[in-house]
Amino acid sequence: MKKQYLETGKITGTHGIKGMTRVQVWADDNEFLANFKTVYTDNEGKNKLEIVRVQPHGTVALVAFKGINTVEQAEKLRGTVIYINRDDADLPEGRYFISDLLGCSVFDADSCELLGKITDVSETGANDVWHITKDGKEYLVPAIDEVIVSVDVENEKAVIRPMKGIFDED
Repeated sequence: MKKQYLETGKITGTHGIKGMTRVQVWADDNEFLANFKTVYTDNEGKNKLEIVRVQPHGTVALVAFKGINTVEQAEKLRGTVIYINRDDADLPEGRYFISDLLGCSVFDADSCELLGKITDVSETGANDVWHITKDGKEYLVPAIDEVIVSVDVENEKAVIRPMKGIFDED
């Protein structure tokens, strides 16, 4: 079952004296949060924070929230994981939330063999890497166009054409 509220970052500190926060964004880029007016501090959407401004700043985003006007107020948010409502997100074709990939069955495009399930995704900078597990063994597969044939998160299925040697038994 897909989660309605998705973890998207963590408030790691403050910036300046007027209530700005430093947010480690768990997305492809630090500008991702600029697409949202509201984020949540729980995975049920009960506690919301309204975004006033998002500014990319190195490896983090500086985020101003409505009603957070002092460094002391911002400091109280340190360590808070923030969530988005998936209904507020507009992902381009071929892009997926990592949480939606987890648990997908992965099949070989040529043999139709079940290769395992996606149990984790590592973000390396150059490309994501899928951790595919089968019978207690983990295989690392680069999530690149040359390997990924199709992804159907609705049916929890991915089809790949693995690079030589990844699934070969020694």
